[in-house]
Amino acid sequence: MLALLRSWLHRRRLERTRIPAAAWWPAVATLPLADRLNPTERERLRDLATLFLREKALEPAGGLELTPEMGPCIAAQACLPILNLGLDYYRGWSSVILYPEGFLARHEYTDPNGLVHGDYRPLIGEAWERGPVILSWADAAASPAEPGHNVVIHEMAHKLDMLTGEVNGLPPLHRDMNVREWSRVFNGAYQRLCREVDWGRPTALDPYAADSPGEFFAVISEAFFTAPGMVIGIYPEVYRQLQTFYRQDPLARSDG
Repeated sequence: MLALLRSWLHRRRLERTRIPAAAWWPAVATLPLADRLNPTERERLRDLATLFLREKALEPAGGLELTPEMGPCIAAQACLPILNLGLDYYRGWSSVILYPEGFLARHEYTDPNGLVHGDYRPLIGEAWERGPVILSWADAAASPAEPGHNVVIHEMAHKLDMLTGEVNGLPPLHRDMNVREWSRVFNGAYQRLCREVDWGRPTALDPYAADSPGEFFAVISEAFFTAPGMVIGIYPEVYRQLQTFYRQDPLARSDG
């Protein structure tokens, strides 16, 4: 009953607030993979993006002034991973904070002696558990032009990972998926990448993915959507797991 009510509310909202075509199509034109969606998928992405902007507030920071194209551009990228999953996968948070460019974020860590330290790190994106997604607008706007990289998809992958608690590279799998098989495939690929990075070998995947299993999942998710040929060529088992989880096959839409 609750699901039916939510579906009815979504339809009513779409009837009143669907992103106008004049704002939507320029946003999609910057997304090569979105441009390759079939007509039904493109309309579904537009509906999801509309609901995303209805439920998530865009909050400017660092002197940024919001312009009309920013919302559709961010929402289109954010909703591509959940195209066949639904907006409920982004539950539990309500805002996207946009900085003009990269920003400094304070992080605390505990050393081996139990002392707590704080430092500032330059970032272009960050996702907080039960909190906002923070993005550099300059990098979010540039992401579609960089195969293998997309900061919006990266942070949304973290949000999916957080649905199961700790950010460890294990999002909520579907009933037809096997946790042990997922762990075997991802752990093997992650350890392989870590060895390559430790040995100083060049890697097709961003070496930042070796930072942790959670970062590996986020980095390979952005590559899955923006450079699927690279992912299936190097990590075919990971590609199949991501294909099953996201319920999409980006390779079938792209030429690499």
